[in-house]
Amino acid sequence: MSHPPPTSNIVLREHQPHDLDWIVARHGALYEKEYGFGPKFEALVAQITTDFQKNYDHACERCWIAEEAVPPQTVETDQTDTDPNALSLGSIMLVRDPDAPKTAKLRLLLVEPRARGRGVGRSLIQQCVRFARETGYERVVLWTQSVLESARRLYRAEGFQLLKQEEHEGFGMKITGEFWELML
Repeated sequence: MSHPPPTSNIVLREHQPHDLDWIVARHGALYEKEYGFGPKFEALVAQITTDFQKNYDHACERCWIAEEAVPPQTVETDQTDTDPNALSLGSIMLVRDPDAPKTAKLRLLLVEPRARGRGVGRSLIQQCVRFARETGYERVVLWTQSVLESARRLYRAEGFQLLKQEEHEGFGMKITGEFWELML
C-alpha cells in the first residue's frame, strides 16, 4: 500500500521536457560529489533520459518529479547546494523493458540532500510500483550500485529482492552493480 508524502507540501507530478535536463545535471553533480562517479555516469544518465524522451509511451511509462509546493521566494537553500531549481526535490522513472514483456524498469531515482529523510524517495518508489500494477506489469526490475545504501534500503523496504551483483568499472572506478526485482 502506498502513502502520500509525509510532508504535506511535497507533491509528485509528471515530468515536463525541461525536467530531463535537470535530472541529468543533478545526477552528475550529486553522484560526483557524494560517490566520485565520473563523467561516464552523467553520460549514462543523459542516454537514459534521451532514450526515454525519444521512445516515451504515456500509456505505460512515466517520469515523476517531487517538488516542494511553496512559492520560490520562500525556499532557502544552504550555501553548498548548487541546485538551480530550488523547488525540485527528486525524480524517478518507470520505463517498459523492450526485451521482457510485462516487465518495467525503475530508473534514475534521485533525492536531493535537503529532502532526504522526509519520505520523498519512498513516495517516488511507491508511485512507480502503483503505476506498474495499474498498467499491468508483472514485475519491476532495477539496476543500482552497492554504494547507494539509502536507496538499497528503500528498495528492500518496498519489497524488491536482490538478484545478483556484478563488479564493473563503468563510472571511472571499480564498483559493484546490483540487479533487483519486485514481482507484482
